[in-house]
Amino acid sequence: MTDIYIEIAKLTDKFRTMAYGITTDENKINEAVQELMLYLLQVNPDTIKKIYDNDGIDGITRYGAVALRRALTSKRSNFYYKYEKYYTHIDSFRYNTNSSSCNIDYSDNVNYNKDISNLPNQEESKRWKKLELIDIELDKLDYWYDRQLFKLYYYEGNTLDSLAAKTRISRNSIFNTIDKVRKILKEKLNENV
Repeated sequence: MTDIYIEIAKLTDKFRTMAYGITTDENKINEAVQELMLYLLQVNPDTIKKIYDNDGIDGITRYGAVALRRALTSKRSNFYYKYEKYYTHIDSFRYNTNSSSCNIDYSDNVNYNKDISNLPNQEESKRWKKLELIDIELDKLDYWYDRQLFKLYYYEGNTLDSLAAKTRISRNSIFNTIDKVRKILKEKLNENV
């Protein structure tokens, strides 16, 4: 089987050439061929061996060509969801990197540097502010027990059952405590927590 995978690795340049028939974007071609190689490694080894036994390396080449075409043209392919959809969304905005806040600038006379590090993430900022407010209110609680159970449940992603097993506190008691803290936070923050 290793010999077959070595032969497949030698096809990288051939697949790259095939991809030029679909697109001329060098980055897109490299990503698609890399995804194809990963895909060929993840395919059932019996399937690859059967194709190789029947048609040799030409069969593998044809199989890879179909998978490559599908990756580059289909909006249902994994390649589309991993790369194309994501980068198309980034490319639809223009970011001005001359300002320190990296605000979106809609004027057309500025040079833009489209880079993932320049994306303003307002949702993330709101989330962190909300978590800071929750932390402040949690610190104001009278009982450390309530605060710690709430943090274990929400911040560490524990379930009621896993918390009950770890702490040896009944599941109902944990639920009541977390529910009580949630109601207090809702009152204080006037939001759904």
